[in-house]
Amino acid sequence: MKKKYIMRVTALLIIIVGITVITYKPEKAESRNYDEPSTVFVHGYKGTYNSFGSMLDRFEKQNNWGNKALIYRVSKNGNIRVLNLNKGKMDPVFIQVIFENNQASYEDGAKWLSRVLSHMKQHYQINTVNIVGHSMGGLVAVKYFQEYQDSTLFPITEKLVTIGSPFDGIYNQPYFRINHNPAATDLKPNSAALQLLQSPNQTVPDNLNVLSIGSTGDPIARPKSVNALRMIIPPEQLKMVIINNDDLGHSELHESESVDQLINSFLWKNTN
Repeated sequence: MKKKYIMRVTALLIIIVGITVITYKPEKAESRNYDEPSTVFVHGYKGTYNSFGSMLDRFEKQNNWGNKALIYRVSKNGNIRVLNLNKGKMDPVFIQVIFENNQASYEDGAKWLSRVLSHMKQHYQINTVNIVGHSMGGLVAVKYFQEYQDSTLFPITEKLVTIGSPFDGIYNQPYFRINHNPAATDLKPNSAALQLLQSPNQTVPDNLNVLSIGSTGDPIARPKSVNALRMIIPPEQLKMVIINNDDLGHSELHESESVDQLINSFLWKNTN
């Protein structure tokens, strides 16, 4: 009798465990498939989580334009850590990329961005993206396009938005008396990195559409330097907007609701 009781209890436990294994399905990054282009946000020189933190809060919570789903943190050695915030939502996806070494060269930044985008494709099945880059983040994105165009390895980028990106460098000599690092070297007018970025031998994908936003009040990325993107992107693929506002400075660009609306109109065309 006791033996039969033990056998029944054991059988019942097996059934319960079996049901648990079948019904409990932890959310895995690899299982999610995003059909709409995800939008990737890349900060600039000396940028941090805060560079796009407020903008993404406005996009998600104030305007309901999408869902901040992923945060990628890239170490100084190029190692990737991912924080998945998605919680099963299927809204348009926002992804924030944060470089631990935020003073690296264009070349390193583009290499790290390529690793992030490759990871997105392999682990999240993200096959198309938009990219938004502030300041040097815009230059890193363009460098990425010039160096990494294999659609079997990386998502196809449909649209790029650059915000206050100085494609001809920073016209401010005192700036370079304060800043001494690979990024600052690349940001000097006529630097080897900028000359390579502007070289006619370097190309970007034919299907890429670009919006470049600048401000008359930006002392870092002056309108002339912002407009130098015309030397890199073909005119039929490029839209330039210089906001005539002397109070709209470099960091204020990613805090401006006017800039929010320009991005929305270019990427999603939502109406509030």
